[in-house]
Amino acid sequence: MREENKRKALPLVSICCLTYNHEAFIKDALEGFLGQRTDFDFEILVYDDASTDRTADIIREYARREPERIRPLLQEENQYSQGVTNPSGAFNFPRARGKYIAMCEGDDYWTDPDKLQRQVDYLESHPGCSLCIHSARILTVDGSRSDRRMRPYRGNKRIRPEQVIDKACGYATASMVFPSRLVKSLPSYYTDCPVGDIPLQLLAAAEGYGYYIDQDMSVYRVGVAASWTAQGKQGDYAEKQKRYQEQMKRTYQEFDKATGRRFHEAAKSAARRIWFLTKVNTRCYDVVTDRRYQNYYRELTLRTRFYIRMEIWFPRLYQWLAERAQRERGQKG
Repeated sequence: MREENKRKALPLVSICCLTYNHEAFIKDALEGFLGQRTDFDFEILVYDDASTDRTADIIREYARREPERIRPLLQEENQYSQGVTNPSGAFNFPRARGKYIAMCEGDDYWTDPDKLQRQVDYLESHPGCSLCIHSARILTVDGSRSDRRMRPYRGNKRIRPEQVIDKACGYATASMVFPSRLVKSLPSYYTDCPVGDIPLQLLAAAEGYGYYIDQDMSVYRVGVAASWTAQGKQGDYAEKQKRYQEQMKRTYQEFDKATGRRFHEAAKSAARRIWFLTKVNTRCYDVVTDRRYQNYYRELTLRTRFYIRMEIWFPRLYQWLAERAQRERGQKG
């Protein structure tokens, strides 16, 4: 298939990158793409949603240097504010010419120059695999403490479709590589979903199994001001979390229907977990500590469980520590 792609002068992989106000980060992402060592061609599709900083200028500069490889699409008017919540499906996937798509948002970056080669080699030799992922390091922008890695499994692992759907730990978006055929026709559970990574994983689960490489080959940045997570915390956070949970429940219900209920129990559990996590995020600790949900509670990291218990048992001490940490982060900034 690689020889066929060469004869047609097509890239084997399309790297899909979304940016918005990533001036401080986009160079790391682009350098990570360009530094890949592969025996195949790849293209870099960068979509900028009308950034108000210098992100678009930096993309133009790189595109001038690498015109055969970097294909930018730079909006003049922000599309997210007009309801386009999945810009990959609207603007990048339709442009992808590769047999495979590799994901990476503009505030994350790849750290291993052999990442793409390793993942594509596996996908090429295992046609039943519809998603290849790996572990990632976590980097906090504001210097606060966090879990250091996104490591959903221990050791290289073949992942059953049910495990892709219903999992305790998320997958790093910048680790995802999958066949482009999955996104040639997007179902409603993708287009209606408020986030882009989970429905992609559902698409992959419906078509095959996953494979996990237990090696950090990218960095996931936490705390970026323009990120979806950060924007979600503005305004009425509790109401936004409620709306998000309801939207995600519909996503899993639509997926369940579209797949003929083949993965009904996994989809039901995954939706329930998201509901539980919104209760964690909004500090509804009477629900979080309810014994009926102890299976989800046990999935939380030791660090998260420790702070939940501290806030319940020692609220004043917890508040003092939280305020102190916030002051220290402000001083570092």
